[in-house]
Amino acid sequence: MFIKTTLAATAALALTACASSMSAPAMTYSQAGLPATVQVPAGHKVAMETVGVGQITYECRTKKDMAGQFEWVFVGPDAKLMSRNGQQVGKYYGPPATWESMDGSKLTATQLAVAPAMAGSIPLQLVKANPAMGMGAMQGVTYIQRVATKGGVAPAMACDGATMGSKQIVNYQADYIFWRPV
Repeated sequence: MFIKTTLAATAALALTACASSMSAPAMTYSQAGLPATVQVPAGHKVAMETVGVGQITYECRTKKDMAGQFEWVFVGPDAKLMSRNGQQVGKYYGPPATWESMDGSKLTATQLAVAPAMAGSIPLQLVKANPAMGMGAMQGVTYIQRVATKGGVAPAMACDGATMGSKQIVNYQADYIFWRPV
């Protein structure tokens, strides 16, 4: 009788453990709150979610076709791509804008759309990925979204003839969501 009761209790405990681990479905990334312009087309699924933490470099330059007028121009990013649990899984740098996995696979992309973010933050963005170089995590990625942006806008300091050619680095953070076809 003791063995039967112990076996039944052990089986019940094992089933409870399985049920509790199965009852919490994996969270899937939702585009519902994003502007339509930066939503990924139907027929794609999330391949990887990362948090980019780093800097963006701007340079004071003459405005195109506007002699005597100046502006801060985006030069390029330099960020670590972190997993949701804080492990570095890649990096994002440029130019050209390049997303590279720790496994060595990497890709560049073409911007399709941007949408405003909260004040003081770079815009949300949707890019179409070029074919990946190297085998690994970036293989098969077709779209990348930049969402949940914080910071990264051009410096507020003056950009004029006296500062032309100078560079400023600003901190930023953004989620980069990588998508593949279903």
